[in-house]
Amino acid sequence: MITAKEVKFSYEKELVLKGVDIEVVKGEVATLLGPNGSGKTTLLKCLCALLKPLTGCVYVNGRDVSKMKRGELAKLMGHVPQDHKPPFPYTVIDVVVMGRAPYIGAFSIPSRKDYALAEKALEIVGIGHLKERVYTQISGGEMQLVLIARALAQQPQVLLLDEPTAHLDFKNKILVLKTVRSLAKREGLAVVMSLHDPNLASMFSDKVYLISNGVIIDRGEPSKVITRDNLERVYGISVEVIDQNGMKFVVPVLDDLT
Repeated sequence: MITAKEVKFSYEKELVLKGVDIEVVKGEVATLLGPNGSGKTTLLKCLCALLKPLTGCVYVNGRDVSKMKRGELAKLMGHVPQDHKPPFPYTVIDVVVMGRAPYIGAFSIPSRKDYALAEKALEIVGIGHLKERVYTQISGGEMQLVLIARALAQQPQVLLLDEPTAHLDFKNKILVLKTVRSLAKREGLAVVMSLHDPNLASMFSDKVYLISNGVIIDRGEPSKVITRDNLERVYGISVEVIDQNGMKFVVPVLDDLT
């Protein structure tokens, strides 16, 4: 389980998070949904202790992350950033092996076990056949799956993903999010990811946190949070919400866009 309680954060004098609470349990996919600048990325960075909150605490399995060493925390939590541009054209398998860093001594090299776990992580996300390819020469969707595999190689209990569908085409967005949801259920991970698209959040989330200006506006099952009133309040445009077999789909009212 990962829990945040009354988390506040500011960049200089601008308060970006204004007392945020979340809770995500094993096997659950929780999505931070909201517009640009709403605080989603900042919250993810606070969750994995890349940023230190002004007030409030983050706990993993009841332990305060601010009191844990980086290597110790990396064994519990995997973080997949929005963008990753390596300085060297590593092979896919070498990128994934980097996820084993918390288990490798400062003057040691990866062992056969480390490579075996990296290969297993690639197989889990369905791209084992890419292991010898150059990371910088594969598609955007494949890169995102490699980064998820790298996080899995850490053998974490919590997986944090910042805009995992950014820059991906329609097919790869679905592929990546199907993989994330499958991992949560099959591997028992607590997953927190940020998204802009309410339709993707509706399709692939167990729980949605609707965030705007650093405040959680609503939380709960997608069907209860992704409503016309909520979305118009947060995004500032008129929308229609269509119920299809219990799933909500959102379309903008085009008259407002002309």
